[in-house]
Amino acid sequence: MLPNAVELVKQAAVEAVEATKPVQYLFGKVISVSPLKIQVSAKSIYTEKMLILTRNVTDFEVDMTVSHITENRAGGSGDPAFASHNHEYKGKKKFKVHNALIVGDEVVLGRVQGGKRFVVLDRIKPIPELKGEWL
Repeated sequence: MLPNAVELVKQAAVEAVEATKPVQYLFGKVISVSPLKIQVSAKSIYTEKMLILTRNVTDFEVDMTVSHITENRAGGSGDPAFASHNHEYKGKKKFKVHNALIVGDEVVLGRVQGGKRFVVLDRIKPIPELKGEWL
């Protein structure tokens, strides 16, 4: 018994979509940062040359405008230059955002149409270890 024309058209459409490998979202875990490797399944590990990183998962610099007065800090040796004081801190300043991937990060990736490259879009959990000066 032959399939009807409608079924043949449906099958052809499904095969055409599969052949183009449209964008698909995947989840993975960073298993190495140098070189970068992200494991998506027991059998699939994507390497640095396959990955496109967004700013969400890299270190980057940004200009920010600040306007505040520093806190008073007591000085040391009794020298007037070290006396407690404060001063203005104003203007456009460059800051580095430390956002690079680390081992253990869980990420969401988008497969680029065609299936050979993957955009690492973002983490799906917070950065596990912050090490800022005032923490």
